Amino acid sequence: MSELLALLLRASLWLLVAMLLVALLRPLLLRLGGAVLAYRSWSLLPIVLLALALPAPQLAEMVAVPALLMPGLGRIPSAASAGAQAGWSYVLLAVWAAGALLAAARGWRAQQRFMRALGPLVKRQDGSWQASADPGLPALVGLWRPRIVVGPDFDLRFTPAEQDMVLQHERHHRRQGDHWANGGLLLLRCLFWFHPLMPWAARRFLQDQELACDARTLDPHPALRRLYASALLKAQLAHPVAPMACHWRCQPLLKERIAMLKQSERKPLFRMTGKLLVVTLCAIVGTAAWASQGAAPPAAGSQQVQVRNMSAPAYPSGAFEQGQTGVVTVQVDVDAQGQVRDVRVVSATNPGIFEEATLAAARQWTFEPAMKDGRPVAAAIRVPVTFALDDDRGTRINAD
Repeated sequence: MSELLALLLRASLWLLVAMLLVALLRPLLLRLGGAVLAYRSWSLLPIVLLALALPAPQLAEMVAVPALLMPGLGRIPSAASAGAQAGWSYVLLAVWAAGALLAAARGWRAQQRFMRALGPLVKRQDGSWQASADPGLPALVGLWRPRIVVGPDFDLRFTPAEQDMVLQHERHHRRQGDHWANGGLLLLRCLFWFHPLMPWAARRFLQDQELACDARTLDPHPALRRLYASALLKAQLAHPVAPMACHWRCQPLLKERIAMLKQSERKPLFRMTGKLLVVTLCAIVGTAAWASQGAAPPAAGSQQVQVRNMSAPAYPSGAFEQGQTGVVTVQVDVDAQGQVRDVRVVSATNPGIFEEATLAAARQWTFEPAMKDGRPVAAAIRVPVTFALDDDRGTRINAD
């Protein structure tokens, strides 16, 4: 249970990073490549989640950190405290599951309410479907079999030229797979219902989706911008939004959509630079998210180095008398028989005082060798050894 909660927390943090990066880079991407490039930048979110779902990175060498605690100086959590922690894990997981189910139920109910409000659908000659009512049309409706649905007054509200532009807009939604993107967005909103930036990200994503579709529709017909703007003005009415429908009508976005129509086409060099920036951003952040998982656990038939005998180094008398403390980190090469083959100091916080005692003790340590595919192999471990004095002037040495 705790592993699932840890994964949710890690995914939430990386989603936060991805959302903030998209928000910060959006103005630059709009200048470089327009609305289409800004919409593509949202691919960073699924890439980050996919990176976290990939197998954790494997270390080149097996690294173990054995622990050595002197009697009375370490405390093992009691069974009661461990049980309490497990209980809280179950509670938090239940709260998350309940919130996810509630969010899914609300999305499903909104979609079904929208579908029922359409009434009977009639196939049109242009390939679209005409609804009996208008709860927010035209729109691309459905996930598995998306259909372009128009309202009962579609022919009366729009001229033939405007009808063609509206239908092209919805066809671009279907061709680009925006209905699948909206389904994925609904899934994210259910799984991460607790994320503070998810409502903003969902709203901005859908707005960028419409802006990108406007740009794709007008790119082949730059002379029809005025006609397209007229069609937008005729359809801007408030309406309930279905979670899995690409709506032509988007009231909060009207001014931005009209403003985007006035912008000139970007130069090829700017567009290429913007694309390269998005690809680089996805690669860097995705790799960082994947690497943040830490080392993968040993595979079946493998194990890390285990401690057999690890005696504490002697506390140097001079350092003891002067109350000096420090940490010495040593790298120990362990052969396939579990014997120390070599030991060397990696770092020391108080150089020249504790290294000799640490090296002398480390050469006497013995281990259970690392196992790979059921066979003992040589490995290297790093052990930080802490030299500290307790309140009774006794020695406390930790290798943790």
